[in-house]
Amino acid sequence: MSLDEPQTPNGPHGTPDAPRVAVRGEARLEVDPEIARIGITVAARGKDRRAALDDLTRRNATVLDLVKSYGDAVERLETGRFSLTPVLGARGRGEKVRTYQGSVQLSAELTDFTVLGELTTRLADSELTAVEGPWWALRPDSPVHGRARRQAVRDAVQRATEYAQALGTSLAALVELADIGAEYGGRPAPSGGRMRSMSLGGGAEEAAPPLDLEPQRQRVHAAVNARFTMVPPRLGIPFPDENPSG
Repeated sequence: MSLDEPQTPNGPHGTPDAPRVAVRGEARLEVDPEIARIGITVAARGKDRRAALDDLTRRNATVLDLVKSYGDAVERLETGRFSLTPVLGARGRGEKVRTYQGSVQLSAELTDFTVLGELTTRLADSELTAVEGPWWALRPDSPVHGRARRQAVRDAVQRATEYAQALGTSLAALVELADIGAEYGGRPAPSGGRMRSMSLGGGAEEAAPPLDLEPQRQRVHAAVNARFTMVPPRLGIPFPDENPSG
């Protein structure tokens, strides 16, 4: 571009004829969770491979039937890792198998929190079954994320408007709006009350009372960077907030 050509407001700093204002808009919401996830590990051990596998198959089926019995309260049930491993003896020569250890990992996602305490208690009371969780979260497509983004945009416009008003002028046009990310504290990571238990018994005792699990509030954060052009202010005159007589 030659020096004789008029400058356009495409640079990051604008021009005297189209001054720019750059702001960051943010929104922070706190809402109830929408889902709760729990992790389940079913284990078995035996000196015979087939016996260990049969026990693991039986216990896995029992846990699956238990979780499925809660119907629509369970939105998702998935099987993860399965293993059956021979354990060699600590002493002696040769590859002599001392025992076999097996496990199946499951994950369940619930939307009805009124049955969560009962289900986790019954799972923890099952034979050689470990339970972890719950992890509270929002769905990835939750409308809360959109609400936070809209509030972040409105915050950016409000901030830019206040800067322009401080100069005795107004915004002219939006030049750029950049999403710098939105995140929430309820991802499927240790973000809520963490419970871990394993039952070694066979379920002959009286059933344990349901756990009282309180949902953890989720924090949603959204932020944007925005740039606007302003109507050129008339500098050198009292600004709206100034008192000429003062």
